Amino acid sequence: MFVWSKLSASKWLDAWEDRFHGNPNFVLHVLKGGKSVRVEVFCSTKGEAEAIAKQFGGSVRKLTSDWKNAGPEIPPPLKVRDAFVVTQAAKAKDLKDLAKEFPGRDVISIPPEMAFGTGDHATTATCLRFLVDIGRARPAGWSCADLGTGSGLLAIAAKKLGAGDTFACDHDPFAVAVAERNFPRNGVEGIETKELDILTWKPRKKYDVVLANIFSTVLIQAFPVITKTLKPGGDIVLSGILASQAWDVFTAAASHGLGFPEVVTKGKWVTARGGWMNDLTA
Repeated sequence: MFVWSKLSASKWLDAWEDRFHGNPNFVLHVLKGGKSVRVEVFCSTKGEAEAIAKQFGGSVRKLTSDWKNAGPEIPPPLKVRDAFVVTQAAKAKDLKDLAKEFPGRDVISIPPEMAFGTGDHATTATCLRFLVDIGRARPAGWSCADLGTGSGLLAIAAKKLGAGDTFACDHDPFAVAVAERNFPRNGVEGIETKELDILTWKPRKKYDVVLANIFSTVLIQAFPVITKTLKPGGDIVLSGILASQAWDVFTAAASHGLGFPEVVTKGKWVTARGGWMNDLTA
């Protein structure tokens, strides 16, 4: 067993929690005085720990104790409307048991890895609920772009809800690799994936549904690009927004013609569903 660790200013605490949320091997320590935090991720191999260090800096050390038998407990599954059960379980028997326990629902398996989006975070869960409502209101074959896909969960759900042309991207190459493993794991295919920086991306297509579960600061900067991806009459779902930053996000969105009549706040997080303001007032 190896552990990656890094000291960081406490102002980045929320960002670290978001980056590794859903990973049961992530530990965050607030140090004495409250000005600094120590971030740790326990890994089964040195390569996994070094991959994190390559991306975020920090150090890697080997643990001398035997941690092999201390496997993390799988949390209860997330139920989304009457459509999905999202679980971190990956064993065939566990998935079969869930299918029997929740007949009529699709079971989506997203094992915890370094990519954000196992479904239990408030932002991802609320996005899923909005997505179910959107998918059921649209004829089969609607197109979807999942910007900041993380684990690929939202793109998987979109395909299971009847989406046709589906695109998923992330700036993190590890997240793209995780998403590409999760697609066949959940029996979906035909999702185009790409590693890219949304701030410099030049989209060539427009989509019926755009999902952007991204940090507030990036969302605000990315609206000129995001608006180029949404078709007239399209639906857009935003998340990853801290409640304290929501007003700034919605103000920036409005300056680019987007409005959000449906807003859900869960704890300190905000998720919103909207579209072009001209469509909303028509």
